[in-house]
Amino acid sequence: MAPLTILVAWVGGWLFVLFWAGAAGIVLWEWSRLVIGTPTPRYPAFAAWMIAGLCYAGVLLLAPLTLRRDPLLGFPALLFLFAVVWVTDIAAYFAGRALGGPKLWIAVSPNKTWSGALGGALGGTVAGAAICRLAGLDLAPMLVLVALGLSIASQAGDLLESAIKRHFGAKDASHLIPGHGGLMDRLDGFLTAVLAAVMVGLLRGGLDGAAQGLLLW
Repeated sequence: MAPLTILVAWVGGWLFVLFWAGAAGIVLWEWSRLVIGTPTPRYPAFAAWMIAGLCYAGVLLLAPLTLRRDPLLGFPALLFLFAVVWVTDIAAYFAGRALGGPKLWIAVSPNKTWSGALGGALGGTVAGAAICRLAGLDLAPMLVLVALGLSIASQAGDLLESAIKRHFGAKDASHLIPGHGGLMDRLDGFLTAVLAAVMVGLLRGGLDGAAQGLLLW
């Protein structure tokens, strides 16, 4: 899915809007399946859970659009974010498998280790820095720290989604992607990372310059 995601981000416009609207709709459907598919006594706050799902899916739609609307750095900002999130996930997997060691949070995700988390954070930070250099941006120390923060946010999103699935007794959000679970399982880290990125961008660059606020230090 990575080449398609990058292509759509590069094209932008209504294709980009429809792409993320579709993704948000699927994630909301998967969230609803988790909530509705659980016996009633386990979720007395059913209204609350569905509102949380709307917010979760809403972030997945609005946050990428906010970054992409920046005419100067919208696309590079998304590439930066993709690189951090994807390489964090890959590096965490291989570092954890190779090094093992103490578990990160066994009650929520028994396979994750501290070595994997640290390896993922290092890999994601390096990947983000590499994209910035390729885009011709100044690699300011704060930008490196932003990449590190987004890598941590990505891993936190993974753990959050694992905790939600464990709460509802589900292994995967759905079986939409054979062998990989649902779209929510693929976008959990991206969702929290893009939310963190947009918060930084909006604070520094405003609505029309969120990508500049994220990348220019």
